[in-house]
Amino acid sequence: MRRTIIQYKVKPDSAGDNQRFVEKVYEELRLNSPPNLRYATFKQPDNCTFIHLVSVEAEDANKPLSESDSFKAFQANLKDRCEVQPVATDLTVVGSYNFFD
Repeated sequence: MRRTIIQYKVKPDSAGDNQRFVEKVYEELRLNSPPNLRYATFKQPDNCTFIHLVSVEAEDANKPLSESDSFKAFQANLKDRCEVQPVATDLTVVGSYNFFD
């Protein structure tokens, strides 16, 4: 499994739009139910900092997301919406309890 965390901060006037883009991604994922994908998005109390956790089979890389139309729309102008650009970091699990199951 490949696990990645992505964090970025959008401009205050873009926070609502960003959240709507993210929500559309989840609507599409629920409809298509891609296998071997675990995905969660969190928003910090400032309402502008978003954190995405992705867990996917290594051989699938990010296909379930990169092939999604709503994810492509989300990414289209992300850099313009951001105050702090996205940073992706691969993670190694040291321990978890019912987090990825």
